[in-house]
Amino acid sequence: MEKGPGNLTSPPIHRPARPSITHPRCTIFDGHNCRILHGRQQGADFSGVRAVGVDETACRRGHHYITLFADLERSRLLYATPGRSHSVMRFFREDLGRHGGGAAGVRELCMDMSAAYMKGAREEFPAAEITFDRFHVQRLMNRAVDEVRRAERKARPELKRSRYVWLKKAHRLTAAQRAWLDEQLVPSRRALKTARAYRIKVAFEDFWSLPPELAGPYFKKWYFWATHSRLKPVIDAAKTIKKHWSGIPRWFRSRISNGLVEGINSLVQAAKARARGYRTTENFITIAYLVCGKLNFNLPT
Repeated sequence: MEKGPGNLTSPPIHRPARPSITHPRCTIFDGHNCRILHGRQQGADFSGVRAVGVDETACRRGHHYITLFADLERSRLLYATPGRSHSVMRFFREDLGRHGGGAAGVRELCMDMSAAYMKGAREEFPAAEITFDRFHVQRLMNRAVDEVRRAERKARPELKRSRYVWLKKAHRLTAAQRAWLDEQLVPSRRALKTARAYRIKVAFEDFWSLPPELAGPYFKKWYFWATHSRLKPVIDAAKTIKKHWSGIPRWFRSRISNGLVEGINSLVQAAKARARGYRTTENFITIAYLVCGKLNFNLPT
């Protein structure tokens, strides 16, 4: 018996035995498993790839990113590589060639308005038409509205805690939010700058539902309105959209977006969160292939 506090006897303490370390722990990143994963990825066939979505995702803190390339027709991750410079397009083209594909076969590229991605796409995929993802384009106007609201709320306290009311789609607002927003949009009652920016944003949302032949004339009128709004964030957003106009009307023909790539992004980020992060970028890319690459392991059924 052991002596407890105050010299009282207490029952013996049974401590659990140390866990055995005779057998090494097996993980997904063991050399054998990694060779299998990369072997299956290297054996994939990309000969039929025609439409590709490009996006970036963070691999760890401190502005460390990887670029994801997805097959928009077969809904699979094709390639992932560290960085987001124009060189990633060359790396993807080379990898595409190793899998039976080629730059000439890629007819559509969907991406955000990154200057680096655009430069790489023009150099490495000259035959591909570029479509700027409509949701990235619309995000410019959402940010402009929020910048106007943040600047105005100092003098207009009713704008505090109203951010998501201005950014939500109208059909997603609650009845109370809809009523409050309608009240702010009455021109005769309130001269809110945020309300003016919101109207311009909503008008740009209508652009995507137009017939292709009306999109150009509509944009010219909208651009004149936006650039004469005397709202700097809105003016800057409108000029950015016009600067990248070449890839915007292409959407009316291609009808492609980066929704699939954003979904892949969410899946790999969820995997990273479950694992509490990965030690190296290579491990993160390996998991991305495993989760989203649709690799064929020829498992018995």
